[in-house]
Amino acid sequence: MDRRSIIKQAGIAGVLAAGVAPAVHAQAAIRWRLASSFPKSLDTIYGGAEVFSKAVKAMSGGKFEISVHAGGELMPPFGVVDGVQQGTVEMAHTVPYYFYGKNPAFALGSAVPFGFNARQMNAWMLHGNGRKLMNEFYAGFNMVSFAGGNTGTQMGGWFRKEIKSPDDFKGMKMRLGGGLIGEVMQKLGAVPQSIPGGEIYQALEKGTLDAAEWVGPYDDQKLGFNKVAPFYYYPGWWEGGPEVDFFINQKAFDGLSAENKAIIEAATNVAHIDMLAKYDALNPTALKQLVAAKTKVLPFSQAVMDASFKASMEVFAANDAKSPEWKKIYADMRAFQRDQVLWFRFAEARYDSFMSSQKL
Repeated sequence: MDRRSIIKQAGIAGVLAAGVAPAVHAQAAIRWRLASSFPKSLDTIYGGAEVFSKAVKAMSGGKFEISVHAGGELMPPFGVVDGVQQGTVEMAHTVPYYFYGKNPAFALGSAVPFGFNARQMNAWMLHGNGRKLMNEFYAGFNMVSFAGGNTGTQMGGWFRKEIKSPDDFKGMKMRLGGGLIGEVMQKLGAVPQSIPGGEIYQALEKGTLDAAEWVGPYDDQKLGFNKVAPFYYYPGWWEGGPEVDFFINQKAFDGLSAENKAIIEAATNVAHIDMLAKYDALNPTALKQLVAAKTKVLPFSQAVMDASFKASMEVFAANDAKSPEWKKIYADMRAFQRDQVLWFRFAEARYDSFMSSQKL
């Protein structure tokens, strides 16, 4: 009697009692590489990829391992999309708006000026058309995307001088996170600079930059910006809820089993939720420490906000005319946002406004 006959007639209990082990198909171990756009010193945003990698290994019982490499280790921080598209690495962890120069539609996958907050972004991506539309776009770059974190609304950056009116931006050399906000700030007279996070401090210290934005108190304090620029403005109106993404080479992803695809999706969700929670937990203490160290924390004036909104809308209209991908996704995003703003006005915004005025 062969092995299959034994199993069929005796069942699993009989097989085990007889000491006959059923055939098991061993699954080959998978080893991928992930290129990050961030330096290791930023345990929050870089750490999102490590949270993801550990989750994949744990859920696969060690059969699926993804090594994480900091920006510049395998390729330049802003070269990771090329790396994924060409198959040099299987994955990247980055902010889509870094690649605005390839096509303006990239920015819509993370943040645009006066766009979603973090919760609204999640709603659009998960229960609106966001992920579907972005992945249709990314398919042209041989990639598929998954959410990989969010910072929440960011700060407006560090400045060597006070910003009292829109005119104060004229001639200012400012590090900005992506080409889209750079185009907006150019309309206000600034001279945008694109510099990876690990190089900002030296540029501010040497005077190569007059101002710089990164994320918020926790990361900014770690990078030491308060030591070289005393004025810290808020809010970061160009990043109301910027999503960080995992990009995966389409061929590599298609080659995974259904089980491993599910593991990838589950692990990205773990990393996505963890990052925002970590920022929300760590930013308050860092902000208090920055204030104690004599940082001047100031709001952008209404005039600055109004001028910035007007300039943003002009750039968006120009993008509608030059990128059909942008036009299609942007229209869907704004339609969804209108309802989100309406809803938040009645509940979240009113509640937050009241609580911010109370003494607990």
